Amino acid sequence: MDLHMRHLRYYVAVAEELNFTRAAQRLHIAQQALSAQIKQLEQAVGVTLLVRNTRNVALTAAGTAFLADARALLDAADTAVDRARTIQRGEYEQLTLGFLEGAALTLTDPILSAFRQQHPQVQVELRQFGYDDPSAGLDGGAVDVAFVRLPVSTPELEFEPLFGEPVVAALPVRHRLARRHEVSARELLDEPLLSSACTDRTWNAFWELDSHRGGRPAPVVSRSTTLLEEMHKVMTGVGIGVTVASCRWLPFPGVTLVPIRDAAPSQVAVGWRRGQSSALVRSFVALARTVRDERADLVLALAEPDFTDPTPPPALSPAGPS
Repeated sequence: MDLHMRHLRYYVAVAEELNFTRAAQRLHIAQQALSAQIKQLEQAVGVTLLVRNTRNVALTAAGTAFLADARALLDAADTAVDRARTIQRGEYEQLTLGFLEGAALTLTDPILSAFRQQHPQVQVELRQFGYDDPSAGLDGGAVDVAFVRLPVSTPELEFEPLFGEPVVAALPVRHRLARRHEVSARELLDEPLLSSACTDRTWNAFWELDSHRGGRPAPVVSRSTTLLEEMHKVMTGVGIGVTVASCRWLPFPGVTLVPIRDAAPSQVAVGWRRGQSSALVRSFVALARTVRDERADLVLALAEPDFTDPTPPPALSPAGPS
């Protein structure tokens, strides 16, 4: 049967308008051409679909049944086209998200879920970076957007802060301060310190508590590229570490975390390169901002953690976003 999609669209228009003039105007074709197309359709199908005279157009019983099936065929065709276009866009649209260990903690999953819901055709590629690149790939252009911990001194980056997290001292369990409920930064200044294998002096200065040292250099005894490496060094007594409260959710036997009461919080932010943000990056940042504002409960729990509860929340994947 030589039946074309245009025949179905023309028929549906006439059947819905019950008027050839209005249908022709709706389809932007001449009325005579429309009438000829309907005759071709009836010849192809082999039945009379419309009864028409100079005043009225009416559907036959066969025409009424054909209308329902024609609509279904047109809907199926439109769906097939949309699906094919979506798949093709998905093959070529990708957002690369960089992150450090922990990413955005309990905000990670809600942010990614919101982005995937709004952009189902976009593949989100996740890339984890170590302490040797606190920009999480933004510095070298390896990622489009990233979850980072401030401060980062890489030029030409912009940030949207998400939350602040308390800073803690990571101590061997037998350390003289390990049983304290909290310590001051001053009490840690002479301790052998573990730091990151990073060339960003601003980043290192924060984690080495430089703002409390009065210009004296930190007694750094070893540098690490990952949190796991640093915690192993704490466990074996190489030195102490300065890290964040969420580490209490990670299984580090032999390590005690004690809040540093006068240390500035670690600020987690979403970052991107200035002047190089695509529509997808702008959308990701906007959604991260929306989730932050809507999930004030999660932000508060991160800013004011319960150190007596070591159980990680269900939304958190300690190794990064899932």
